[in-house]
Amino acid sequence: MQQRPVTERVQVNGHSLHVQVDGPVGAPWLVLAHSLGASLSLWEPQVAHFSQRYRVLRYDARGHGLSGIPPRPYTLAALGSDVLGLLDAFAIERASFCGLSMGGATGMWLATNAAERLDRLVLCNTTPWLGPPETMNSRIAQVLAAGVEPLVEGILQRWFTAEFRAREPAAVAGVRQALLATPAAGYVGCCEAIRDMDQRADLPRIRTPTLVIAGTYDPAPAIDAAREWAATIPGALCIELPTAHISNIGAAPAFNAAVMHFLRAA
Repeated sequence: MQQRPVTERVQVNGHSLHVQVDGPVGAPWLVLAHSLGASLSLWEPQVAHFSQRYRVLRYDARGHGLSGIPPRPYTLAALGSDVLGLLDAFAIERASFCGLSMGGATGMWLATNAAERLDRLVLCNTTPWLGPPETMNSRIAQVLAAGVEPLVEGILQRWFTAEFRAREPAAVAGVRQALLATPAAGYVGCCEAIRDMDQRADLPRIRTPTLVIAGTYDPAPAIDAAREWAATIPGALCIELPTAHISNIGAAPAFNAAVMHFLRAA
């Protein structure tokens, strides 16, 4: 039975998470996790498509969107535990999970620490390790000094190709708005969480069926790097889409088709 979207705040791990649920009651669950500096609105190009077959749960990560801003430090384990708290709050025994960038890193953590809660896993434009911390430390220092705003235009240039930015200004404007609305404390906390992660040794232990989506024009991770780490997940399928970092917007029709095909293969 189709139901109106459900929007609410859920108390998880001592703070509130802003959540929206779409799709038929009784359908299999699909959780969508956004990138650093975004919000659940990032997934608008997917909701109508995915919610025809799935009960879709989107959430604003801690420190983002309309969710609470718990005290730092944040860790990847905390981001993953927030998802487990949402699953418990909605009495979801198992769900498929699709995460992009920071959301993908969260999905890796779930697959190695709570595999019994996952049906299938989609990891988009993400990496198990960011490399030496200096680059992220520089970004953290900038945000602590001046907020997120000075970084926004540079981020958008990495997230979308020049052709897409010229062709779809409204889509880019929506993402810009979410970036500008991200609280500095929440952004920095999540920067620290992904700066400190190193999941490379964990990937061979993943047994959840996994799809990896990489972008031809994504600077980080570059396509060859994405293929390299994807190959360490047993049985993982890696596909390339003609997009930069935000593949679910930059190549939405191909993204939707690929994810649905993978999920329906269950």
